[in-house]
Amino acid sequence: MSLKKAMIFAAGRGERMRPLTDTRPKPLLEAGGKPLIVWQIERLARAGFQTIVINHAWLGKQIEAALGDGSRWQIELRYSPEHEALETAGGIVQALPLIEDHGASEVFVAVSGDVYADFDYSVLNAQAEALRASPEPGMHLVMVPNPPFHPNGDFALEGGVLSLEAGRRFTFGNIGLYDTRMFRGLPRGTRRALTPYYRETIARGLATGELYEGLWENVGTPAQLTELDQRLHAR
Repeated sequence: MSLKKAMIFAAGRGERMRPLTDTRPKPLLEAGGKPLIVWQIERLARAGFQTIVINHAWLGKQIEAALGDGSRWQIELRYSPEHEALETAGGIVQALPLIEDHGASEVFVAVSGDVYADFDYSVLNAQAEALRASPEPGMHLVMVPNPPFHPNGDFALEGGVLSLEAGRRFTFGNIGLYDTRMFRGLPRGTRRALTPYYRETIARGLATGELYEGLWENVGTPAQLTELDQRLHAR
């Protein structure tokens, strides 16, 4: 069974991107002639996803107005507004009724709205099957070579398994597969990052990973946005 559900995190304020984000939410900033979030929606749609949930807080109505219901990509967009940004895990819990249908657990992709990647999301289908078959909820993270701004990486990756121990470390590319069962114990409205979930799941041996070495940019500053814009236009 192929993956059908995805979530794009779009609730952040984008402080380092100011003043550009004073009047526009960061995922709507453009590179290569398109908003960052549209590149992701197009890739997810091409990979066969049917429903994409987008959480938002800062200037979120602009996101809904710009993207609409998703019909132009032959998908359904669902929105999860947050009064104040609940961070990543909190955002997932808030959006669970939109990710799950009738309360049934779901394995889904989540990606940050300010990342650009030429990643083929369809390659995650096999990992999703493994997660569905697991008696305990796990995760699968897409890792990337360490960028200059994060030279020490996040987690070690060996033989497709993530580790907190010593080893060759890579940077989490903000593209992950998660099982909604993992978030059942967090009350809705709680502000919580995903970091403790990563560490706990990896420590329990329930986190797999893969290395993606294609074009990937975590667009954090106006200079990074300009550089990505030039690279995409050059292609």
